[in-house]
Amino acid sequence: MIERIIFATVQDILFFALVIFAGWLFGKAFYKIYKGKDLCTSKIFAPIEKSVYKALGVDHREEMTVKQYALSVLWFSFFGLILLWAMLMCQAWLPFNPNDIGNMRWDTALNTAISFVTNTNWQAYSGEIELSYFSQMMGLTVQNFVSGAVGIAVLFALIRGFTNREKGTIGNFWQDMTKIIMYMLPICFFGSLILVSQGVPQTFNGAVYYSGVEGANGALYLGPGASQIMIKQIFTNGGGFYGANSAYPFENPTALSNLIQCGSIIAIPIGLCYTFGRAVKESKQGTALLKAMSVIFIICLVVCTTFEFLGGQNLEGVVSFGNMEGKESRFGVGSSALWAVVTTSASNGSVNAMMDSFTPIGGMIAIFLMMIGEVIYGGVGSGLYGMIAFAILTVFISGLMVGRTPEYVGKKINAFDMKMVCLIILPSVLCTLIGTAATVLLPVELLDEWCTNVGAHSFTEILYAFVSQSNNNGSAFAGFFGATPWTNLVGGACMLLNRFIPIVAAVALGGSLGKKKITPASDGTLNTTNVMFVGLLVGVVLIIAALSYFPALALGPIAEQLA
Repeated sequence: MIERIIFATVQDILFFALVIFAGWLFGKAFYKIYKGKDLCTSKIFAPIEKSVYKALGVDHREEMTVKQYALSVLWFSFFGLILLWAMLMCQAWLPFNPNDIGNMRWDTALNTAISFVTNTNWQAYSGEIELSYFSQMMGLTVQNFVSGAVGIAVLFALIRGFTNREKGTIGNFWQDMTKIIMYMLPICFFGSLILVSQGVPQTFNGAVYYSGVEGANGALYLGPGASQIMIKQIFTNGGGFYGANSAYPFENPTALSNLIQCGSIIAIPIGLCYTFGRAVKESKQGTALLKAMSVIFIICLVVCTTFEFLGGQNLEGVVSFGNMEGKESRFGVGSSALWAVVTTSASNGSVNAMMDSFTPIGGMIAIFLMMIGEVIYGGVGSGLYGMIAFAILTVFISGLMVGRTPEYVGKKINAFDMKMVCLIILPSVLCTLIGTAATVLLPVELLDEWCTNVGAHSFTEILYAFVSQSNNNGSAFAGFFGATPWTNLVGGACMLLNRFIPIVAAVALGGSLGKKKITPASDGTLNTTNVMFVGLLVGVVLIIAALSYFPALALGPIAEQLA
């Protein structure tokens, strides 16, 4: 046991070092995309980029107001939602369907469309048996790409608020989107090739059926998986090509594929912290946010891993390897706990172990990371603009303590800005608690039918479902049956509200900040890059989450642990 704990610790340290380095590289690339500078692939993509603008009928040099930028995001996402919804309900009549999969039920199709357009990727279905290859490729994979790009584009709009001086525009959404997608395509392409080399399928062939030695029949599902899997990880989507997600051997066959996929989840969110620092011409600002994220991440990783290693059954004459229930033997406790913390900290939701089988405290860590608001490290773009909102809240609270007008990165914070901060932070809390409470109040007969467990663990399953959907994560405790009209519609509403209210608020916040002068730092300005501020920021994030969710956690995982 001691040897395995040491190995897991060394593994986590090396993993963290690798993703920090990868994040630094991504940060440099995204800074160039943000500034419109040339990358190594610019000569190849420049003509294609111009063709895209011409096809869209937009002038990419024309900057947008807050209203124009926000409406562009909303209309783009709305048409994507309608198109994907229709595609899922008509997939039986569309091409690339070698397994003859039928049309998806309307409410599940609506929930799925909302889920992928909002970068949530909550799945109330099993991908290999309920979706055609056409739906996976042209529907889900496309939304994996563009929904992540929307989050980064909105972050760019907010960053321009800090860098603009008395300016009423915040960039061009279509230019931001096009550049992000164009220049990330090669990364996803070569990443997919690496996954193919590890045994991940990339084929249009249908399932391979077999007969077992004892007469049991089964199927090995194939499909164009590698391309979608790489994109889903790097853009923090997480929706599995197969029902068992990255615990399925075809989706995640080796230790190398596990490392690449797990590292890809947080590489861009980490990198965008560097992008923010360079954009505001003070790299320490981005580093301070990254430090605050990393402190919470490391604490949660240590707690989750510890309880998973200590949670095994101590049977006489049997060597305990920790809590191996629901985990793949090829990954073990250490890699499973690491993935669980990474995926719930980064608004990804993919899994390489069954979350329902984690220890109560191990599972609570996953829930708590989502409850924080998906800001450690959060989704691509959305995690950082959420953390910036917490940083502004921290500056505001600090300003109240010393009686000074709060400032952040050279911009004074006023009442309107604080309202937008609240609209970024609070929707997930309200959606989670209202959705959970409404579900728990349903007739007992329904809950008995939907939940495979009883008592505190059953409550945790319901809580996890609405925490996941309300924070655009998408992971789930397997014991809760989510493919019901109630969960599809209520959960869909939670996903929509918590995706687009914060997006509109972040764009509006960027517009408000951009109209202000840049105030030079003085002796009375709060230092937002030192250790004290990082500690204050960590404290504010944890306190907001604790005050909002402690009663729910006490009824669920804490009660189960004490029992």
